[in-house]
Amino acid sequence: MNAKYNNKKNSLLLTAIMLLCHCAYSQTMPSMWDSRSNGKEHPNLKWFKDAKFGIFIHWGLYSKLAGEWQSKRYYGSGEWLMYQAKISAKDYGLVAGEFNPLKFNATEWVDLIKSSGARYMVVTAKHHEGFAMFDSKVSDFSITKASPYGKDVMKELSGAAANAKLPFGFYYSQFLDWHEPNGGGNDWDFKQSKDYHKYYEEKSIPQLKELLTNYGKLGMVWFDMPGGLNKQETQFLVDDLHKLQPQTLFSSRVGQGLGDYMDFGDSEMPAEPIAKPWEAIYTFNDSWGYIAHDQNFKTSSDIIRLIATASSKGGNLMLNIGPDGDGSIPQANIDCLKSVGRWLKVNGESIYASIAGFIPAQPWGVTTSKPGKLYLHIFQRPNNGKLLVPGFSPKAISVSTLAGSVALKWRQTGEDLEVTLPNVPVTGLADEVLTVSYAGKTPDYQNSMPITVSAAYESNELPVISAQHKGATRIETLTYNHYFGDWKHVTVLGAMKSPADSTIFTIRALEPGYYKIYLDYVCPSASAGQEGKVTMNGREFNFKTLSTCNEINSDKPVSFIKHAVGVINLPQKAIYKLAVTPLTDGKELFKIKNVLLEADKP
Repeated sequence: MNAKYNNKKNSLLLTAIMLLCHCAYSQTMPSMWDSRSNGKEHPNLKWFKDAKFGIFIHWGLYSKLAGEWQSKRYYGSGEWLMYQAKISAKDYGLVAGEFNPLKFNATEWVDLIKSSGARYMVVTAKHHEGFAMFDSKVSDFSITKASPYGKDVMKELSGAAANAKLPFGFYYSQFLDWHEPNGGGNDWDFKQSKDYHKYYEEKSIPQLKELLTNYGKLGMVWFDMPGGLNKQETQFLVDDLHKLQPQTLFSSRVGQGLGDYMDFGDSEMPAEPIAKPWEAIYTFNDSWGYIAHDQNFKTSSDIIRLIATASSKGGNLMLNIGPDGDGSIPQANIDCLKSVGRWLKVNGESIYASIAGFIPAQPWGVTTSKPGKLYLHIFQRPNNGKLLVPGFSPKAISVSTLAGSVALKWRQTGEDLEVTLPNVPVTGLADEVLTVSYAGKTPDYQNSMPITVSAAYESNELPVISAQHKGATRIETLTYNHYFGDWKHVTVLGAMKSPADSTIFTIRALEPGYYKIYLDYVCPSASAGQEGKVTMNGREFNFKTLSTCNEINSDKPVSFIKHAVGVINLPQKAIYKLAVTPLTDGKELFKIKNVLLEADKP
């Protein structure tokens, strides 16, 4: 350890950190995430809450390996390749000698991020592999000392971001470090009892202080995978680091509910608006670090809708890109980000500095708002050209397209606002944005309003977050993955085991007609074969649950089934109740994501 860290201040901090060995890596990734924030309003949060869209960059030695080790391809999280392949620290360290990203250009990266419309960026200074992508005096395992490249890429990026006036932050894995004998996580290589206190003392804390001292003003430090510290020790660490840059925001994964804002799990979006500042993190494909054989990229439409959805719930989207080992960003990502930027240039008013819309998600899309304005983000056009905004209690003044400010025909009847859409979308079909100007007080969010159902849409989704539930039925988050680390999170209703447990949807049919009823659920084989029923408008539809997987496990894939259970006639425009209930006592019926109603269109 460098002598300059052996001062009294660090000794006091490090003496306070008494780590518990048994609580380390037996935990799974999701269990180590921490989405809790401290609930306090950090004085520098406004820029973050207004930004709405940021770019995450995962770049390290894993980028050079590109998802392959010893002629075997790995899928999922490429930055976890050392863990997946159980590569020894010695062998992995040799990769640094081949890491020479000659195509890296900090200004080009920052220019691309600016052109995407993103308002901040975060880059990995050290991931779990333990390799410092900066000039660290604490460890020789760094880009400046162990690679032929020899330059401090973090210095170049932080400088380019400062020149572009783009808030800049570092990702830092404070506990997991597979290169160090005493770091968290590597139990295939270092089998001895670990001294986590020694790791924090000699590497983690000194490197964090380097980042907060040598790279200018930081917008945030994005911590990851907290481990071993109790709340008092974590508070001591947070306070000590904040002394170096009080304005810097710390993500919730610093642990113990002491972050300045909430970060959800990888690829997780909350089901409803949240008042506290928060961020959803998604990646372009199935990996965060570069994998040459992973081409499952999101489209610009996917990303635009993710940005709008996060904004409609009051939060931010941080989208990850994974440059390759040469320092190049995949061309498909470049083209996509520029397309997103063009959309934001026209429609950014509805995103930046917006707050959650007061109308829940509708068959056509979501809403964001500002004082006196409600923005309608249309993902799915009604085929009759008539867009209903239910629960609109303020007095409407005007409705227009955001792009071009084209005035549209509209009428307000009570709390129903009906808008006649233009024949052709002004800005394409990814997200067509309308502006509704209104007078009066902004209403509160109305989750209890009936769910709109109309034959004007291909499918009408009844999300479980909008349902009432009785008995033991409860809302849960179901976590699973397809590839290693390719996490999926779905809001479901579970624990329905008896006729006393039920899920009840209140719907509003906009026109009479026949609708086919589908249940969208996951059901392990142990629960399959049980009977349930759907009741609606005096009709009862019995069904038997179908197996969709052997078991529900966060580390394994699960499949949802769209189970057709009957056709219902809704004879008139009216409010209806749809209930799902087990027929008899037994095991959990299933975990249901939503009910779908599809109109019969002869």
